[in-house]
Amino acid sequence: MRYLFALLIVFVLVVNVQAEIRTEVVEYKEGDTVLEGYLAYDDAIKGKRPGVLIVHEWMGINQYVKRRAEQLAKLGYIAFAADIYGKGIRPKNRDEAAAEAKKYKENRKLMQARVVAGLNILKKHTLTDISRTAAIGYCFGGTTVLELARSGADVNGIVSFHGGLDTPNINDAKNIKGKVLVLHGGDDPFVPAEQVASFQDEMRKAGVDWNMVIYGGAVHSFTNPDSGNDNSKGAAYNEKADKRSWEDMKQFFSEIFK
Repeated sequence: MRYLFALLIVFVLVVNVQAEIRTEVVEYKEGDTVLEGYLAYDDAIKGKRPGVLIVHEWMGINQYVKRRAEQLAKLGYIAFAADIYGKGIRPKNRDEAAAEAKKYKENRKLMQARVVAGLNILKKHTLTDISRTAAIGYCFGGTTVLELARSGADVNGIVSFHGGLDTPNINDAKNIKGKVLVLHGGDDPFVPAEQVASFQDEMRKAGVDWNMVIYGGAVHSFTNPDSGNDNSKGAAYNEKADKRSWEDMKQFFSEIFK
């Protein structure tokens, strides 16, 4: 009996090792700027699998975006959280985050260059099936992945979670190659109805295959529990919208990666 118990313990340990989510910090460059992203994948899966690029909120690479990368790895993808700001640049508060994000919102070509650099790292990984890739982003990251699409990047799909939808270069939408899914809070004061309407018009005129899901009662940053629960502040967590948007993303992936 003692021998069988020992075998059982060994078996459990082996299963745990085989199913482990592997993560690593990846240093890379865009031009002369050193960046530091976060990679996650399930080493129990053999061979190549679809790759998903993730772009952080305005607070930069943090535990929230790392957790999302690990969630994607558990779904069977290889996930890479790109670093838009640069190694060591991690805002400590809202003011620092706003100042950092502004640099890229006012320079969309730089924003595109930084996110393309991250996509290239994902595509170069030996486990990535380069014929099946997507990019998702949260808030600032949602804006960024839409700019990735407008840059003409070769990805199957783009998902924006409560991201800004505006762009100074609306004609760039003609460059979009993949499908676009926008997951939007119906009461988001930072992305007003006028911006939503302008984005929809931009997509229509460019002939993009796009879809938008609007979650009633949700404001900005509705997927992040760290946003609190006070809608009056304009940004707040909404558990229903968080779960529904994740399921909508999974359904989108099942379509573009089939």
